[in-house]
Amino acid sequence: MHLLAIGTTIKNIILKTESLRIGYRKKQLETVVASGIDIDVAEGELTAVIGINGVGKSTFLRTISGIQPALLGKILINTEAREDIRPQQLARLISLVLTEQPLSKNLSVAELVALGRQPYTNWIGTLSAEDRKMVKKALALVNIEDLHNKKCYELSDGQLQKVLIARALAQDTKMMILDEPTSHLDMYHKAQVLKLLKQLSQQTGKAIIFATHEINLALQLCDKIILMKPSQVIQDVPKQLIQKGHFESIFPSDLIVFDPVTETFRIKT
Repeated sequence: MHLLAIGTTIKNIILKTESLRIGYRKKQLETVVASGIDIDVAEGELTAVIGINGVGKSTFLRTISGIQPALLGKILINTEAREDIRPQQLARLISLVLTEQPLSKNLSVAELVALGRQPYTNWIGTLSAEDRKMVKKALALVNIEDLHNKKCYELSDGQLQKVLIARALAQDTKMMILDEPTSHLDMYHKAQVLKLLKQLSQQTGKAIIFATHEINLALQLCDKIILMKPSQVIQDVPKQLIQKGHFESIFPSDLIVFDPVTETFRIKT
């Protein structure tokens, strides 16, 4: 078991990568997106993956979740090599909220959230009393009990995102992975969703990892940041990344600069 000491608290490491190389392989040709990735994520931590467009954030999330294979290196989930974990067991360890998920908007909110119980149900998907209890708990954690009978096509983008998060919670995994969960939302609802993820990491003890372009919000809310640059991938707490000047070279400095005093990005004037 891998343990991480934070202050006087010992936390279990849920995800660990060692010398990870990600990208794509076609026949004998490899396209490397990022390499030398050494990170760890503990229970109860909220971790943001940030970086410019095309740097590999989504590829990284797809790789650690098992959607696509790594080119090289190790991915450990609960100390076990990811490739050794059977798909059904992996679905009980990792839940996903992707950007463009295929879903039937004719489903009710409760029906969609109940799909998160698929790793536990029988082959015809019959819900047990425990399954229904987990669905009810997920709706309560996200504070959408009043929406349970609504059809998904009746929901706003912000409400639908909460439903997808509730489905991931109903899956009852140790880790949640979200790819740009605020991409279609206004500023208020972006902050609302990210604050919800922070609360969920604290209340449930889950390791929550998400890719985002909302860097200013991530710096305020996250326990750790995985900063992906074209030449390296760095993980640390926000304060350390700021003090070491890592944010000052994310974007071309002709237009956007990072202010270490206010800990925010601003337009250069």
